[in-house]
Amino acid sequence: MAETGSAQDDGYTKFVCLHQAALTASGVPELYWKSLHGKLESEIFDAGDIFGIMQVEEAEEEDGEGIDAEIVEQKRKPNPGTEPSFKVIVTNENGLLTSSPNSIFLIDHAWTYRVENARQQLMEVAGLLHRMANLMGIEFHGEVPDEGVVEEVLQEMWKYNQTYQLSQGTAEEKVPVWYIMDEFGSRIQHSDEPTFGTAPLFYIPQQIAYTILWPLRDLENGDEVSRDYAYGQSDPLIRSCLLVPWQPVDLTHVRHHTPEPSNAHYEGIFAENKEILPLPVEPPLHDKSKVFKIYTDMQQVLNGVDHPRFVFTNEEKEADILFIFSHIKDYRTLSIERPHVMLNQFPCESLLTVKDCLASISRRIGGSEGPKWLPRTFNLQTELPQFISYFMQREQRGEDNHWICKPWNLARSLDTHVTTNLSYIIRQRESTPKVVSKYIEDPVLFHRDDVGMVKFDIRYIVLLRSVQPLKLYAYDVFWLRFANRPFALSDLDDYEKHFTVMNYSPSVQLKQIHCHEFITLFEKQYPDYPWSVIQAELFKSFTELFQVASSKPAPYGICDYQSSRAIYAIDLMLKWATNSDGQRVMQPQILEVNFNPDCARACKYHPTFFNDVFSALFLDETANCHVTTIV
Repeated sequence: MAETGSAQDDGYTKFVCLHQAALTASGVPELYWKSLHGKLESEIFDAGDIFGIMQVEEAEEEDGEGIDAEIVEQKRKPNPGTEPSFKVIVTNENGLLTSSPNSIFLIDHAWTYRVENARQQLMEVAGLLHRMANLMGIEFHGEVPDEGVVEEVLQEMWKYNQTYQLSQGTAEEKVPVWYIMDEFGSRIQHSDEPTFGTAPLFYIPQQIAYTILWPLRDLENGDEVSRDYAYGQSDPLIRSCLLVPWQPVDLTHVRHHTPEPSNAHYEGIFAENKEILPLPVEPPLHDKSKVFKIYTDMQQVLNGVDHPRFVFTNEEKEADILFIFSHIKDYRTLSIERPHVMLNQFPCESLLTVKDCLASISRRIGGSEGPKWLPRTFNLQTELPQFISYFMQREQRGEDNHWICKPWNLARSLDTHVTTNLSYIIRQRESTPKVVSKYIEDPVLFHRDDVGMVKFDIRYIVLLRSVQPLKLYAYDVFWLRFANRPFALSDLDDYEKHFTVMNYSPSVQLKQIHCHEFITLFEKQYPDYPWSVIQAELFKSFTELFQVASSKPAPYGICDYQSSRAIYAIDLMLKWATNSDGQRVMQPQILEVNFNPDCARACKYHPTFFNDVFSALFLDETANCHVTTIV
């Protein structure tokens, strides 16, 4: 039975309620919404009634005086050894009018995936490799998946990929999704003056994503369907950068130097974070017998603090110490109404804990190249031309060009990619905001008896007592994380070879070694490099990092708020480098700084951990604590 008009209206009203924000953000004219709703609801793919895919072949004229582009039907095979070129044209004899409410079309997605699963799906999903190879013009005739063809597809797919991100769910579910449109959508070519707009739309009732296509001007029979691959970008240089995967251009003339951003850059970050700076306060002097009331929403703290000078309260307003997991925004009100209350965070500490800011402030020493303890890093949002120039110059010089793309503000190696593929890196800019850092191609390795020589990283817990003067401590126990497969600059999507965070996946092995045992084994493997010397260099790096982070007033540096204290985790690796005397040295490489880190292992194996932390931070007592003064 046909749906009644009232039911249709109700269905459309619900559709608009669910999708209006996405449609508006994508610039889809409201004229098409009702038709779009009908096509989505009934799964109507009627683009074939209006458009055709044509293959373009270049045929030499008989007199040899020139080359003409000849449009032929897709059925015709390309000449042997030439890559086929396609375009989509309007084939409806009446053309297409923007004024028609039905001038909106659905494009299906041939492959939807997350990058970490791409290789496995190409190897295991029946027919997928054949379809992708055919779509990308890659020769493949076998029945059994061919690893060489898989590698070609993984390289070429960045010319075809599109992306979207789910706004809800777990951190893993929010990792960007990549997709390749079907043969029709993938044949739509780029134009700086496009005839159509496209946008992904996640259709909530079906939990399926489609791409929608609508005309930007009236078209006649034979007109080409095109879209802007760099949509929304008007700056000519940035446009040329974004189009490099399809229209390669030499950008080595661009200066690759990246000085510290202007004050306006930090002011913009500060405004976006919506922090309100505190007024200056004088910290109260407490009697040595005072018992402090702690308010916390962190179970590890509740379970870990049993020091006699601390008690817990469920009433936030009566607390002397706020130790909370979420970020405080309104420091001003706290400084006015409760200046005596101590906090477990500093205003503007995101300058340390967000990866693009960490790279920016670190340029306060070491110039635009940055300090030696931080891998060379570019912000893909603001420094894309400089990065591409640097990449191309390294390529011309034959230097290593392995890079790692990281989201600004995700942990646990989520949505993090190692690659030598420039197109891959450029396209990452379209997903979540990312930095790209030089991948450590010559890391100091650790010999695992059960595996061999593997990558490892080190986590130090540091305690920031104050920034003016700078008072910084390191917890005496540090943590090691190991890769599960021998290191080599190959199989860059092999997580267990190139990454060390194994404690969040139950399906992979987690190798744990206590730091004291590690030091013994390490010094046995590297007898010329005593750990005491290495740790001194690590602490020097930490000192410089916190000095530059607090060298300017907020919002250009960490705010000097006398009631603030903080605990951070610094993740780092060691790489082989050469000092000024030509000697091989182990150079620390700080990877990231984490706010309110997961201290589960610290609590499990070191029951006094949070007592030590609270004594150092809030009692200013370190004599009987397992902490070392860094500065």
